[in-house]
Amino acid sequence: MIRMLPLFGLVPVFIVWFGIGTLPKLLLVALGAGVPLYLNTYSGIRSVNARLHELGRVLGMSRWELLRHVVFPGALPQMLVGLRQSLGLAWLSLVVAEQINANAGLGYIINQATQFLQNDVIFVALIVYTLLGLMTDWAVRVLERRALAWRPDLLAR
Repeated sequence: MIRMLPLFGLVPVFIVWFGIGTLPKLLLVALGAGVPLYLNTYSGIRSVNARLHELGRVLGMSRWELLRHVVFPGALPQMLVGLRQSLGLAWLSLVVAEQINANAGLGYIINQATQFLQNDVIFVALIVYTLLGLMTDWAVRVLERRALAWRPDLLAR
């Protein structure tokens, strides 16, 4: 249900519940980033081969060892995909959150530029957001290459 809820429709609700300030903005970004990360993590855990789980049990692995050596490595590719999606949605949420009665930040700059019809300033701010998004995506891809070095089939994509 939370995935289908329009994230930016919650802006007025968050303002009523939490007031105007940093808290509703943080909650909006956290909710936007948390949902795809959770869904991909859940999917990754569910997609771990049941035979590997059974093999771990036969080898006498404890529950903790199964999580550490079977479930986590099996779910890691999906978790990293979720992280990449989450970061993209977090930046998108941040754009909207910074436009909620802000007095600083790129969202504030975009709001001010809109009022004074300064399209060049708006585009520069959007380019900065784009570059920040690309840098975070690149950082996760680097993390992905290092964390999944044991799975060369995933890195070929």
